[in-house]
Amino acid sequence: MTKRQVTQLSYEITGLAIKVHKALGPGLLEKIYERCLKYELERNGYEVVQQLIVPVIYDGLLLDTELKLDLLVNNCVVVELKATENVLPVHEAQILTYMKLLQRPQGLLINFFTDNITKSIKPFVNEYFRVLPD
Repeated sequence: MTKRQVTQLSYEITGLAIKVHKALGPGLLEKIYERCLKYELERNGYEVVQQLIVPVIYDGLLLDTELKLDLLVNNCVVVELKATENVLPVHEAQILTYMKLLQRPQGLLINFFTDNITKSIKPFVNEYFRVLPD
């Protein structure tokens, strides 16, 4: 994929998250938003893996962990959902770590506990994005 394609995909994911938020509003459990966003993404032709186990390899050893990513879209964009009053630095570190471990170029941290979801979405890119062609 190119940087432009990844950015466009993230834009489209954001649009569907806005659609879900407009329909449901804030105040529900994260899992409800996750299921609805997965439904919307698949309905619009995207490949979505939900609750993907993120492998952790330490010193050549594959660790048995329960580390799970909310959504992986088109095997490219990591999507981590929250439904919390405050997004904390640990949430940002979490998505960056998922992106690194999965070697994916872009991530979206989306908090549904807000009146305006466009202000709460935080996009992230990493070294895998930087090496993509324009």
